[in-house]
Amino acid sequence: MTDWGRDGRGGSRGRVGIPSVRTWDGEAARRRAVAVASRWPGLGRAVADRLRDWAIAETGPGRLLPWLPVAFGLGIAIYFTAEREPVWWAAAALAAICAGGAILARRHAIAFPVLLAAAAIASGFAVATLKTLRITHPVLTRPASNIAIGGFVEVREEREKTDRIVVRAMSIEGQRLEQKLERVRVSIRKGTAPPVGAYITFRARLMPPLEPLRPGGYDFARDLYFQGIGATGFALGAIKIAEPPAQPGFWLNYAAIVQGIRDTLDARIRAVIPGDQGSIASALITGKRDAISTPVNDAMYISSLAHVLSISGYHMAVVAGVVFFVLRALLALVPSLARRKPIKKWSAAGALIATAAYLLLSGVEVAAQRSFIMTAIVLVGVMADRTALTLRTIAIAAIVVLVVAPQSVVHPSFQMSFAATLALIATYERGLPWMTSANSSHVSRAAMWGAREIVTLILASLVAGLATTPYAAYHFHRIAPYGVLANLLAMPIVSAWVMPMGLLALVAAPFGFDGPLWTLMGHGLDWMIAVAMYVASLPGAVGRMPAFGTAPLLLCTGGLLVLCLLKTPLRFAGAILVVVSCIWAIRTPQPDVLISPDGQAVAVRGADGRLAIKRTGRDAFAAKEWLAADGDERTPNDKTLDRGFRCDELGCMARLADGKLVSAVTSADAFEEDCRKAALVVTARNAPPACAATIVDRNAAHARGAMALRRNGEGWDITAARPAGQDRPWARGVATSEETTTAAARQRTTPRDATPKPEDLEAGD
Repeated sequence: MTDWGRDGRGGSRGRVGIPSVRTWDGEAARRRAVAVASRWPGLGRAVADRLRDWAIAETGPGRLLPWLPVAFGLGIAIYFTAEREPVWWAAAALAAICAGGAILARRHAIAFPVLLAAAAIASGFAVATLKTLRITHPVLTRPASNIAIGGFVEVREEREKTDRIVVRAMSIEGQRLEQKLERVRVSIRKGTAPPVGAYITFRARLMPPLEPLRPGGYDFARDLYFQGIGATGFALGAIKIAEPPAQPGFWLNYAAIVQGIRDTLDARIRAVIPGDQGSIASALITGKRDAISTPVNDAMYISSLAHVLSISGYHMAVVAGVVFFVLRALLALVPSLARRKPIKKWSAAGALIATAAYLLLSGVEVAAQRSFIMTAIVLVGVMADRTALTLRTIAIAAIVVLVVAPQSVVHPSFQMSFAATLALIATYERGLPWMTSANSSHVSRAAMWGAREIVTLILASLVAGLATTPYAAYHFHRIAPYGVLANLLAMPIVSAWVMPMGLLALVAAPFGFDGPLWTLMGHGLDWMIAVAMYVASLPGAVGRMPAFGTAPLLLCTGGLLVLCLLKTPLRFAGAILVVVSCIWAIRTPQPDVLISPDGQAVAVRGADGRLAIKRTGRDAFAAKEWLAADGDERTPNDKTLDRGFRCDELGCMARLADGKLVSAVTSADAFEEDCRKAALVVTARNAPPACAATIVDRNAAHARGAMALRRNGEGWDITAARPAGQDRPWARGVATSEETTTAAARQRTTPRDATPKPEDLEAGD
């Protein structure tokens, strides 16, 4: 051990230095403590000053604009969480009051941004409320058979196995129809779809729009409601084209003309390019993507190339870029124009016209509308000598889209496209210094250009992939581990070869010289399909993610916004939010029992941690959704799905991980025994009230929709897709008995006489 002298420096002075060690140690410790204590106030003030400076920088002039669509979208999201439909005048009045308060407080540094955010939130809430009020239409509440329908065909979709049409009903008659539906969507036999604009008569079996298949699942009924569709189903018998009782109107005539052009192009493309190549080529040009075979379609999703199939921001950008480049190059060939006229602005105007035509040709879907708005703002910025692509640009585009289609805020395409665009803009605004460095050598500049393009492609794929991963995991329960690789291999060919050839073929089609160009486009698509199939076959290519709630997604969205919208070091707090949200999502507990909305399918998690699924109906859609949400690679046709059930003619039984039994009763004779043995009884019948087990019967399923149950000691935690008291235009509340409306299922905590009365054993209809 080293001894210390009185002067505090090391030496070998034996025991004489021992007392001085203790004396020095105490004095030095006190001095250090005093010094640190004296520095803390100054350190705290420095940190506070730095944080204040950062906050001032983030709230400076123009810095709050990108946050306005965030607050606006938050108001729309709040609207969709309401249990009952808001009163429109109350929502509008609140928005007006908040806007007035923000105007009055515009000179106050703190009050103004707070009131402005409140006004944006209230405005989003009001816009969504008014949009729902404007499109109000009846929705079928229970199945109806043999319904006679006469109406105009508004939409026609060709699918892999069947066709599908949307009909605007002029006449609709049948039993159990409480209201006259305005639009219905029906599936018909492959190859029998009548043209858009035709007036047809047919009979159909109609069903209410599909509810969420599990709590927290995608709400198909809400999506169809905002499309104006009140029922779905399938046609019975032949479809006849008849004389219309009234004129179809301007918009239907316009839709018929556009659909005729799309059908002609689709037929021409597929005649030149057979198979999946032709289907994908048609999807890129006309937006008709439903004829792609299942293996190729799945490979596109697994490899993260599915964004190519849906006309969105990428396609609009390519069309605008190609047209802009070609027009500017052609105009530059005329020296007098190039020197004296704004050919750049002329090219931007031409690109805007071309993208508008592309929008109309593609069917004007919501994703295409959003992409066109974004592209149009960029092109208008070029014509106005403004920076083309900034955070302000995407903010304005988001506000326009949300005002026009507020329901898109809960749609995966809106979330993923804006997340990717926001992340890319934020990345490029920060820039990479070495990519813009000057080089005197032409060879060096060429090499740097090539390296820059490669790095840009890799960076764009990585950034966009990371930004959209949380939304893909939430909505589709999958991630793409090799997405960057697939995009790196395929997108250069798609951008530089496939899309330009398609556009040239589109221009040449009226003159009859399009055939070779479609063929060249098909060669490029061969490469893209090969890349998709190769990447999909790699080990671990299917990244499955069990379902998680909206709270982790919202937290991750907040983290992404902080990372992208802030410019000071405060933005790194967003990374913390993203990490926390990922941990939260991964640790989300999964349900022990799942029940379909109609009670016809039941899933039970056994001791092996996997779901055993028993379906009494023929619909496999619920089983497919449950397996995907559980991160399970099995398919609904897997013979091992029901291995955990033991069945007889009265019903089925399955065992939970804790050894308790779950009964799926199909016959009334099973109630007496199963109510004694099982912890949970699920049935599509009306269960006896004296059952000692927890019951989910037909009444509960009809009132509350799909259910997820988690074992909690000797009881259950029950989550329903339709919470008690909910009554929205797309999910009307069901009037039931008091016991059903006050609980998702009837839970028994003490044994009761399980012997049913004779009237309780009657089979339900």
